[in-house]
Amino acid sequence: MNTSDKYEITRGNKVTKGFGIFTIFFIIFLISTPWWLGRADIRKITEFLYILSLAQMWNLLAGYGGLLSVGQQLFIGIGAYCLVIFAYKLGMDPFMVIPLAGLVSVLVALMVSKVAFRLKGAYFAVGTWVLAETFRLLFSNVSWLGGGSGLSITSTMRGIPTWWRESLTLWFAIFLGIGSVLLVSYLLRSKYGISLTAVRDSEVASESLGIKVKKVKLMVYLISAFGCGMAGALIFITKLRVSPEAAFSIDWTAIMFFIVVIGGIGTIEGPIIGTLIYITMRETLNDFGTWYLIILGLFTIVIMIKAPQGIWGLIKTRFNNFHLFATKRHVKKKDIVVEKSVN
Repeated sequence: MNTSDKYEITRGNKVTKGFGIFTIFFIIFLISTPWWLGRADIRKITEFLYILSLAQMWNLLAGYGGLLSVGQQLFIGIGAYCLVIFAYKLGMDPFMVIPLAGLVSVLVALMVSKVAFRLKGAYFAVGTWVLAETFRLLFSNVSWLGGGSGLSITSTMRGIPTWWRESLTLWFAIFLGIGSVLLVSYLLRSKYGISLTAVRDSEVASESLGIKVKKVKLMVYLISAFGCGMAGALIFITKLRVSPEAAFSIDWTAIMFFIVVIGGIGTIEGPIIGTLIYITMRETLNDFGTWYLIILGLFTIVIMIKAPQGIWGLIKTRFNNFHLFATKRHVKKKDIVVEKSVN
C-alpha cells in the first residue's frame, strides 16, 4: 500500500465547523439588535466591530505580511475626509461614502507605496508614519475642509431618522468587523495567503520559488488600506466631527498595535480577544485619567515578555494547537477498514 493511501490532507475539525455555525447565528443576532437593544449598547457594539476591523487589517499587514506599519492612520484620515468632501460638501448619502472611502484609500495607497516600498524594516515603519503626518499637515492647511480646527458634519445626517442612522451604522460595522475576519480567513486559505506568509518568513526564499514578492506585498498593503479607509469613514459618521488631529492621530495605530500584540499577532483569533480586552479595560479604567494609558502600556509590556505570542498563543499551547478557523492544512491518518472474505 502506498504512503499516500494511508494519509489524507484535512483543513477543519469539529471545533472549526461548530464555530462556523455559531458565527452565522451570531451575525443574525447582531443584525437584529436595533429592534430590541438600547442605543448605548448598540453604540458599544458598533465601536467594538469597527475597532476589530482595524485590528484585523493591521494584523493582516504586519502579522501575515511582515509589513510593520506605524502609519495606518493615514487611511483612517483619508476615509474621514472622504466623508467631508463627498457627503458634507457634495451632498452624497454618508453611508454610500463608506465603500467610496475604501476605493479612494486604495488609490492613495498606490501613490504612497511608490515611496514607502523603497524602505525596509524599521525605515518602512518610520516612513509610513512620516507619510501620515504629511497628509495631516496637508489637510490642516486646506481651509475649504475646515483647516486645523476641522468642522462638524452633523448636517450630513439631516433627513435620516435616528433609528435608521443608528441601525445603518451598526450594520456597516458588522459588515466591516465580521467581514474583516472572514476576509482574512479566506485569504489565508487561498494560494495568495500561502505566498503572503512565505514572503513574511523569507523574501529571498520566496523569490527563488517564483513568488512575485513586490506584487504580494503591494496587494496586502492595498487590502489593508481599503479596510482602514472604510472604517475611517464609519468612525467619523459616529463622531460627526472631523479634524486632522483626530482623523490622522497616531493613537489609531497604537490601538491596533496594542490589540494585536496582546491578542496574538499572526492569528485571526488574536485580534478578536485583543479587542475584547481593550474595550473592557478602557471602560473599566477610563476614569483613571492618564493612569489608564500607563496601565495599558504596562499590560502590553508584560504580555510581550511573558507571552510573546499573545493570549491566544497561550490558549493554543494549553489546548494542543486549538484553533477556531480552518486556515491550516493537517496530515491525518486514514481509518483503513480491512474486509475479510467469508467462504
